[in-house]
Order: sequence, then structure tokens, then C-alpha cells
Amino acid sequence: MKKIQFGNNDQMPALGLGTWKSKAGEVYQAVKTAIKTGYRHIDCAPIYGNEKEVGKAISESIKEGIVTREELWITSKLWNNAHAKADVVPACKQTLSDLQLSYVDLYLIHWPVAFKSGISMPKNNEDMISLDDLPITTTWTGMEETVSLGLTKHIGVSNFGIIALEGLIANSKIKPSMNQVESHPYLQQDALLGFCQKNDIHLTAYSPLGSFDRSDAMKANNEPKLLADPIIAEIAKEKSVSPAQILISWALQRGISVIPKSVNPERIAQNIASEKIILNSTEIEKITALERGYRYVKGNVWVFENGPYTTESLWA
Repeated sequence: MKKIQFGNNDQMPALGLGTWKSKAGEVYQAVKTAIKTGYRHIDCAPIYGNEKEVGKAISESIKEGIVTREELWITSKLWNNAHAKADVVPACKQTLSDLQLSYVDLYLIHWPVAFKSGISMPKNNEDMISLDDLPITTTWTGMEETVSLGLTKHIGVSNFGIIALEGLIANSKIKPSMNQVESHPYLQQDALLGFCQKNDIHLTAYSPLGSFDRSDAMKANNEPKLLADPIIAEIAKEKSVSPAQILISWALQRGISVIPKSVNPERIAQNIASEKIILNSTEIEKITALERGYRYVKGNVWVFENGPYTTESLWA
């Protein structure tokens, strides 16, 4: 299994199981199936609403002797309503309780966006907090404390652009070791990847298959369907594999981590088998040419009239 190596020589399996959009009642079995199939990297977050089920599956898999805790890499995230320094450690401890773990391997700031304590999802501008009033650097001091307390081994961010990363790098004791962002052939994030590589920050790609199963409310009219792209389909047909496997293989060959979500046992097995698929230079060139700067997860849910966030500033 391909690995991502950190500065202290810890290794994260490059391919993980994503749990965003995995419904209650489904994610438990998906995680158990994935671990039995060979997955050792599970990506979680409290806002997904399923960490207790994920934790049950992990705990049972360990008790059944299928895997040891040390063999697993578990990532979770700090939600936007816990950005105050005093809220970070309690939020992490709640995640650990839900996951039935004494530590996570990687803990991320989920978004460079803050809203008021107790607000799960904002409804208007009044629910939001400007980063001028609650800077990410303040939140980061709480993240650093989770490391010193042994609650997590590594800390990082998600959905951060280059400017936000530069500010954090310049004002931190522990540098972020991961940035988890949307990435796929339609949004390859080359500039961001290059910046991260120069600064020893790893990249994890979410929505690597185009997030076709997200809610209709999150979808734009006539948005492109990545899994139906004719170039991807052509390469998949030539190799007698699925389009999803081509997309996963492409991400892995870029040297980044990728976390496709599935609750289907057959697709879970197909996804992990993607590691064995090798794309040649011609195939990679064809996929690289698909770049169109298209973002499926636009972040406009955080944007309100006269609010502190805009889609332009969010991805800067």
C-alpha cells in the first residue's frame, strides 16, 4: 500500500475511506468492510454526523483482531463552531469519545471559516464570526495544544488556499502537516500542490470522483459529471476497470492522498484495487488536459450578504 511519510517518519496510507455523506445505518458496515478489505486509513469529521458509528466499527474491528490501533490512521476535523482557543481541546475530546479512541493520527481545521459556538450550520450573517475577530492563528494555538496533550499526533487544515497557509505557517510553532482540499482532473490544484510540497505540507484530495452523490441543494445546474467524462471512460475501457478506479489511480500517481467515499462492498474493493493500476505518460497527459477549474464544493454556504466571507476570499 502506498504511503505518505511525515517528518517524524510516521506513515499514512495514501488511500483512505471517506465517510462524508455516508448515511447513518450504512457507515458502520462500510467501515468494517473497508478494514476487512485492507483499508487502514479512515477519514472522519463530527459534522458528518456519523463518528459514533465509525467508532463502533473501528472498536469492533480491533477487538476482533482484524487490525490493531497502531495499524490504523484515523483523521478527524475541528468544526467551524469550535474555533475559539478554549473550544478546540473539548471538541477534539468529544470526537475521541465518539470514535472510542485515545488519540487520532491527524486533526484538521475543517474550514478557514468561523461561526458562533452552538451553531451547527449558519442561517444568516449573525451566526458568523469574522476571522478578524477570531483569527485562524488563535484557533491554531488550540490545535497545537491537542498535540501537546497527546490527543492527536499531527495537525493540519482543510479547504485552505495559499494565502491562508502562508499566514498560518508564519505564525505557528507546529507547522500544518496536511491540507485536505477538493481535487480531481477538473480541479487539479497544481499551484496549491506545488506550494504545499515546497513547505512540507501533504495534500489529501476529497471528492476525487466528482461528489456526484451530494445533495441536490449543493449541485449547480448542468454541472459536468466527472465519472462520465469520455476521456476517463476511454482509458477505463482500455484497462478494463471502472472510471472511478482511473480517477483514484491518477490521484495516487500525483503523490497525494485520496479518500473516496463508498458504502458499497464491491466499490470499496474496487477502490483499493486502484493502487495496482498504472497510468502511462500518454494517459496522464490526456487526464491533465481535462483541467477546467471546476469546483463541486463551492463553499457558498458560508457566504451571506454583508457577511465576513466571500467565495473569492475563501479560496485565495
